[in-house]
Amino acid sequence: MLPYGSNDIYSFFYPRSPGKNPAEDFGHMADLLGDLWWAEKRRTNKRYIASHRVLERAFRNRASVLSVKPIMVKVPSVKVSSLTDLEINKSVLTSPDLQKIIKNAYRQQAKEHHPDLGGDAFKFRKIYKAYEELTNWAKTPIFLKRCGFPDKWFYNGNTNRWIQPLPLRKAVDEACLRISW
Repeated sequence: MLPYGSNDIYSFFYPRSPGKNPAEDFGHMADLLGDLWWAEKRRTNKRYIASHRVLERAFRNRASVLSVKPIMVKVPSVKVSSLTDLEINKSVLTSPDLQKIIKNAYRQQAKEHHPDLGGDAFKFRKIYKAYEELTNWAKTPIFLKRCGFPDKWFYNGNTNRWIQPLPLRKAVDEACLRISW
């Protein structure tokens, strides 16, 4: 447990019961700690005192806070349809030669789909629109910053809110692979 605003990590230990699975033991431990917290809250009518009483029962770890804090993931906030129209992979969005990559992809698609060369006018307009969107994004890239586990709900104590999983699961997974601990 890492309380908000603290640099101390607390652990609770509960002996395993024979014949029970770890989830049952964890549930029993959580019930005991919850009963302790609520008893102190009713006695003093102070939540912070109740929390301190529970933390007195914990073991204080010497591990670094960075070892338990969730990672920060940056995901490009660009339309996936633009990447699909130009047949560009998401992994190139962090490349220093992004402008050239977008331009080359646009030229390749324009050769295939230009109406003067027998292509579809609607498809060509989509390609041109995707090219404009991506070149504008490349000039001032915007990233979604996400703390926590990318594919799970996450409670952010700084904002006191639950954050939903990102819909770009594959892009987040790729971003997580690039981040090293």
